[in-house]
Amino acid sequence: MTYPVPATQVETLYEIKKSKFIACAGFANSRESAMALLDSVKQQYPDARHHCWAYVFGNPNSPTSAAMADDGEPSGTAGKPILNVLQHKDIGDIMVIVTRYFGGIKLGAGGLVRAYSAAAQQAIDALEVREEVKLETVLVNLDFKHEQFVRHLVEEAQGNIASCDYTNSVDMQVALPLAAIDGFKKQMAPLAYSISHTDD
Repeated sequence: MTYPVPATQVETLYEIKKSKFIACAGFANSRESAMALLDSVKQQYPDARHHCWAYVFGNPNSPTSAAMADDGEPSGTAGKPILNVLQHKDIGDIMVIVTRYFGGIKLGAGGLVRAYSAAAQQAIDALEVREEVKLETVLVNLDFKHEQFVRHLVEEAQGNIASCDYTNSVDMQVALPLAAIDGFKKQMAPLAYSISHTDD
């Protein structure tokens, strides 16, 4: 199952009543990667009062995880509007952080909701997406002479070699799109000493 994910990281600026809302949107597919993105934004804008965020991991139609934080803004006025924008966008594995610099004029709860929504929307509108393809792992044990051929097949199938161990033979851990696995196994059958599919 493929779904759109951020291809790049973008940053946009939304200003209202002298308050600045800097939105950063990028790829994150785990809490660790999302928090790493948050840390980098905090380092970039260490003097900002609020770094509010939301993320959605996995296929946007059935996410594996979603979360948000208001980071000191009144409850429900920042993280929730950002998450709300994400949930209507059909983009998976995404983290959006909106950094706010207060301009001295209070926006009120409704104004904050609108501002955080608009900032998140602006970042997503500027975002380039690519198709994310779920890869599955196949373990192949074969003779050295077939290694280059396997690498060629994997490249053609838009997969990658996760690991390669050399002993008396070659043990390769190959990550392939689900649609390519059956064809790969058929081509490997006459060449490999063993081939197994680990569905992680």
